[in-house]
Amino acid sequence: MKRYLLTLLLLTIGINAMADDYSVNVSFEENTITLDWSNGSLRWSAQRRGTTVVAPSRLNMETSLGVWGEGIDKAKVKSVKNREYNAAVVSFDGYAVELRAYEDGVAYRFISDSDGHYTVINEMAEFSFNENDKAWVPYVNFKPDATSDYATQYYTSFENTYNHVAIKDIDWRRLMFTPAVVEHENLKLCLVESNLEDYPGMFLSNSDKDGIIDTEFAPLPDVVEQGDYNMLQGVVKSRKPYIAECDGERTFPWRGVIIGECDTALASSNLVWKLADECRIKDTSWIKPGKVAWEWWNDWGLEGVDFKPGINNATYKYYIDFASRNNIEYVILDEGWSVKNEADLMKVVPEIDIAELVKYGKERNVGIILWAGYWALQRDIEGICKHYSEMGVKGFKVDFLDRDDQQMVRFVYDVAKIAAKYRLLIDYHGVYKPTGLQRTYPNAINFEGVHGLETMKWLGAEHDQITYDVTIPYIRGVAGPMDYTPGAMRNVPRAKYKPNYSRPMSQGTRCHQLAMYVVYNQPLAMLCDSPTEYEKEPEYTKFLTAIPTIWSNESVVEGKIGEYIVVTKECEDAIYVAGLNGNKARSVVVSFPEEYSSIEIYSDNKDNSYKHHNIKHNLIDETEIWMAEGGGFVLKFRK
Repeated sequence: MKRYLLTLLLLTIGINAMADDYSVNVSFEENTITLDWSNGSLRWSAQRRGTTVVAPSRLNMETSLGVWGEGIDKAKVKSVKNREYNAAVVSFDGYAVELRAYEDGVAYRFISDSDGHYTVINEMAEFSFNENDKAWVPYVNFKPDATSDYATQYYTSFENTYNHVAIKDIDWRRLMFTPAVVEHENLKLCLVESNLEDYPGMFLSNSDKDGIIDTEFAPLPDVVEQGDYNMLQGVVKSRKPYIAECDGERTFPWRGVIIGECDTALASSNLVWKLADECRIKDTSWIKPGKVAWEWWNDWGLEGVDFKPGINNATYKYYIDFASRNNIEYVILDEGWSVKNEADLMKVVPEIDIAELVKYGKERNVGIILWAGYWALQRDIEGICKHYSEMGVKGFKVDFLDRDDQQMVRFVYDVAKIAAKYRLLIDYHGVYKPTGLQRTYPNAINFEGVHGLETMKWLGAEHDQITYDVTIPYIRGVAGPMDYTPGAMRNVPRAKYKPNYSRPMSQGTRCHQLAMYVVYNQPLAMLCDSPTEYEKEPEYTKFLTAIPTIWSNESVVEGKIGEYIVVTKECEDAIYVAGLNGNKARSVVVSFPEEYSSIEIYSDNKDNSYKHHNIKHNLIDETEIWMAEGGGFVLKFRK
């Protein structure tokens, strides 16, 4: 557990927090956060340019030591100045509240100054708006009935599409997960949390059907049994009457609001990352992002080979050879390599020899990542990491966590910490959204918590994935990396889409899929389709596999939630401009960088195919690019 040295903050005196006897304001550039206790209870609010954007909202923590945030009669205020933010720590009896204001938003958190053991029974964190303000909210994927209660919804994969509704019309029976966006007057406000460590994650609700978005937290599990999918999940049978167990001084997670005057300001924000604890790994040079040849989505679907494709060494050697030829850094062995229903990662099926595959990959400069179900890994994180690290495995894709109570959040941190000890990457699948762990433990390189391309294997034609694709950069993408798994080679208009488990397709064009590799934040980027599909189009595959997964500079050029987005990203030797489009065809004007030697362009054709052409350096300084319905484009400027 992270300890908080309150005295260090108290010694740092700034001039940017102004207080009277009953409130304190902290401002940075145009944003202000206010904490008020004039009636003996805590309330917070947020302002931009002096106009209230979050109305006074209650905050408190009900603990076994008493209720923090109620019955206040005195407080001490100390201010803090930082290059990126201004802050204040408001100290009460046994606890404090820290406020921060940044260029792109505001946040607050509770701090415990207590000794010994105590429990947090519940936390109140309100976000008050106008009841007619519209919001983009992702519900827990759950079908409610008239008697639904929140306790039945804490077990979830944290992946769903967005509903665009007035706050008062949010389904009172359903929990929502963060991030979520509120449209307040001419501003866009994204509700986030950060530095979620040893504490349950924050759900949202509106049980009163008013303008106040409330928070809910899963109680700490009491009895958890092995079960559900292939006996790999932890099924909560009962919970304790509180949400967290704590010891001594500590900080609690940040509750934040990103404040933007346009949609692109949300997509550009990294407030969640800035609020998180700094890196705890001394040497990070071994952490290697990159692309991954992945077999599960395409159902091990090789064609024209002289062996039976499937979960066997011959198949994985083919994937390794494909990766090696195309400078792809990794191959994942997804589910099936360990014995089914045993939940034992030391039991490998006879068709697989992991040591041989690791050796084969190493000779070809391709690393091996292993899929691991939650229950199997939590049985012995240290022993499993040590065993496979010594074998030469590069990381784990951890799946089926499906909770964010305190017990599961501890597991997520434990995995990242222990894996770092053995120089292993972690790709969290079936998990809640990232909350800054990627800064504290950057070997935690990818997170799902996204309604990604895998759903195209089974969802019906009524589903609109295209709109979702151009919504997530402004909402889910704000939280951090997302394991969307793009790269489909069978691309059709939404009207012609049909689910197919073994030969899945995508909605939208080929360039829509290609643009995701530039638009989305995915340091470990999957190539979801079969190597034999990519091999049919070597020119396209060469371009795709050359796209970086880490960038030196990036910006959001234009866009609108649910409609489209255009970004510019820079690497060492090239500048990429990419557009991702929704369900309405449109043209955008792309400005060229000042210095470039040539341009390579992939863009949509009218017949749902794509066109590829090169332009040598000339005097043109911009061009118009057309995007089809569900389309996209990528321009690569060579420096």
